[in-house]
Amino acid sequence: SSCSLLCVEYCLRQICERVISRRRKRRKKIHILMMALCGAIAATSIQRSIWMRRRSREWWDRDVAGYTEQDFFQNFIMSRNTFHHICQRLSPRPSRRDTAFRRSISLRKRVGVGLYWLATGAGYRTLANLFGIAKSSVCAIVHDFCKVVHHVLMPDYIKLPQGDDLQEVLQGFRQRWGFPQCAGAIDGSHIPIIAPKESHVDYFNRKGWHSVLLQGVVDHQFCFTNIFTGWPGSVHDARVLKNSRIYGMAERGELFPAVEINGVQVPIMLLGDPAYPLRTWLLKGYTDTGTLTDQQRHFNERYSRARMTVECAFGRLKGRWRCLGKRLDVDISSVPAIISACCTLHNICEKHGEAHEEPAQAAPQDERTADRGAQDAAHPARVREALTELFYSQLYIII
Repeated sequence: SSCSLLCVEYCLRQICERVISRRRKRRKKIHILMMALCGAIAATSIQRSIWMRRRSREWWDRDVAGYTEQDFFQNFIMSRNTFHHICQRLSPRPSRRDTAFRRSISLRKRVGVGLYWLATGAGYRTLANLFGIAKSSVCAIVHDFCKVVHHVLMPDYIKLPQGDDLQEVLQGFRQRWGFPQCAGAIDGSHIPIIAPKESHVDYFNRKGWHSVLLQGVVDHQFCFTNIFTGWPGSVHDARVLKNSRIYGMAERGELFPAVEINGVQVPIMLLGDPAYPLRTWLLKGYTDTGTLTDQQRHFNERYSRARMTVECAFGRLKGRWRCLGKRLDVDISSVPAIISACCTLHNICEKHGEAHEEPAQAAPQDERTADRGAQDAAHPARVREALTELFYSQLYIII
């Protein structure tokens, strides 16, 4: 029995040694193959000493920190106080976290990237070299910044006036331009874009280029109180208005209250150009056919002075945010957020008393005709006649 046990033990030992020997040979072959593969890869590929390109951050970290107020304004279209105000308003948003690979980009730097792109319309590569970050990061930061401004700041800075704010707007139009019961001026503006891949014909406007329409209501201080954007440039302004939320509210009588002037109930109204239909809440001037009376011509002059607020607001908007003067080279789905962010930041700058620049080549606003099928109602005509008589009587008293 002892001999048999020794035989079994010997056999098992031999088997184990053979298995171990085979495993060692297999590992050696695998090691040799891996070394050969690594050598082949190293011989046919580019040698890289680092996995991430080093970028200079001196412009943002050192140069911008030493800017004077004038230099800072020329680069970011606002003062440092307004810049810090925006950072403070956006600070409650969840911030990025540092990882084992790299440190996160600070909120202040992200705001700087977004403002610089909106103010200049420069390429992503240019901003990447200035701020010392990757080009892909610049693209993500710009779009994220516009979305955050649209969702966080826009509800507080772009809203229809009510209560005391409404009375302030009415008093502002009455004192500055002598136009009563006016809560704002409305108009549309074309924002140039790169032709989208789908339905690009719809975005080709009557001026000969692709655009998206921006409809804006502006108060006496050149601030937007309501915007509606995203419609293709080939659509008529009257159609855009009828599909906007403000049109439904006004037609239901939920926009503004009314007051009596010369025996006629004159509601609080908006001033529009000839492209819009005449409504009780939307007033436009008399069409000049060469037969206007002195009263009607005087009304048109007073009306034009008050309505120019929206033209000036669009000029200031495009003068500040130069990306709107160039073709927006972004996906068509991102255009409304970018336009909304620019309008919101425009209001912030106006409320903080920031200076403005007119666009270098502002597109002239042509006189557009009313949409087909838009008929002047009888009651809106009486409202306009009542105001015409009021303005002419005031002129007679002054003379």
